[in-house]
Amino acid sequence: MNLNKVFLIGRLTQDPESRSTPSGQTVTTINMATNRVWNAPDGRKEATEYHRVVAWGRLGEVASNYLKKGGMVLIEGRLQTRSWEDKTGNKRYTTEIIAEGLQLGPRSASQSAGSYSPRGESSSTPMADIKRPAATANGTEPEIPIIDENEPLRAGVESGVDEDEMKIKESDLPF
Repeated sequence: MNLNKVFLIGRLTQDPESRSTPSGQTVTTINMATNRVWNAPDGRKEATEYHRVVAWGRLGEVASNYLKKGGMVLIEGRLQTRSWEDKTGNKRYTTEIIAEGLQLGPRSASQSAGSYSPRGESSSTPMADIKRPAATANGTEPEIPIIDENEPLRAGVESGVDEDEMKIKESDLPF
């Protein structure tokens, strides 16, 4: 069995570049950097790697709308090497990551807590409809309930939990 899978978490080195193929399909190029830190005998060392990511179709549209230079992103994809001949007839090669999924990084402090606006668009986009729970009186975020793995899954006599306690109430929902 073979596996060609890449996971990268890094920052964009420039805004994504989006274009269309002659058939009308969107393709977006994302340039990003990842770093590695380690302790060497002569002190702390750091190395940076630069990656070119290609996102096709809807994934490319999302990347071009919501990602910007300096932003953090998680990319899931596969490696692909392609070749071409340059102007002087030399055969050239490049290896790229073909994106199969992406996750936007954390929002900056300048963005409001209630919405995530894409570059160049107003906050009236569908993403603005996503709301976070309101802060408590002391300004902290509400606590997210954690379900214990030992908590009973079924109501009934054997579990010791009343059936009414197992029903989901609207007030239990975090949104």
